[in-house]
Amino acid sequence: MRVVLLGTGGYHPNDLRQTACIMLPEVGILLDAGTGLYRARKYLQTEYLDIFLTHAHLDHIVGLTYLLEIEHFHRLHRITVYGDHQTLLAVEDHLFAEPVFPKRPGIHFQPLGPETPIAGGGQVRHFPLDHPGGCLGYRLDWPARSVAYVTDTVARPQSAYLRHLVGVDLLLHECYFPDTYAELAEKTGHSYTSAVADLARLANVGRLVLVHLNPASEEKDPVHLGTAQSIFPATQLGEDYLEIDF
Repeated sequence: MRVVLLGTGGYHPNDLRQTACIMLPEVGILLDAGTGLYRARKYLQTEYLDIFLTHAHLDHIVGLTYLLEIEHFHRLHRITVYGDHQTLLAVEDHLFAEPVFPKRPGIHFQPLGPETPIAGGGQVRHFPLDHPGGCLGYRLDWPARSVAYVTDTVARPQSAYLRHLVGVDLLLHECYFPDTYAELAEKTGHSYTSAVADLARLANVGRLVLVHLNPASEEKDPVHLGTAQSIFPATQLGEDYLEIDF
């Protein structure tokens, strides 16, 4: 199965990265709906989309408005947007408020249950993360493979969500700051390089890809990848358009 990184930046796009959006084309899944969502049109393989939102901060939801364009070029029989009650209510009441965006795409909002079945015989589980206003992480499991997506949280060795990551084949985890900004990461509800790598090591994941990088830095490697690799060698820096087989 393939993962395509449509947006690997946080807060706002810059010349290198759009904001959070991860696609699994074969099963019609999007994780978050940031500004990178407009790129999904190029990769669509299904007549449906299942979109799982982590939270309602604008850099993770604004791409839902781009679905109008995607619908124009592709016949989609179903678009389902999943999230917790608070997130879905915020999207419906604010993002799609008539003065803000009067033409709503043909989407259906679906509150998350304990487990959500997905194409290919898989299922999605969610878990809470530590971020101002709240956030969810996701783990997607199929009989022979698994991927987890964790963004907008503080990575710590004692983090409760670590248990949901144990043994996952591919971990996509936010890494907003390098270690030199560790204190700021804690204050803002984000993660820094060595903490993320240590979490991946403790969870014994197969592979770690760093996403949701700070857009204030336009360096190719804003989080010092070598630091992460010294702790967890199977670490890669996420870049827009990167395709990963797992």
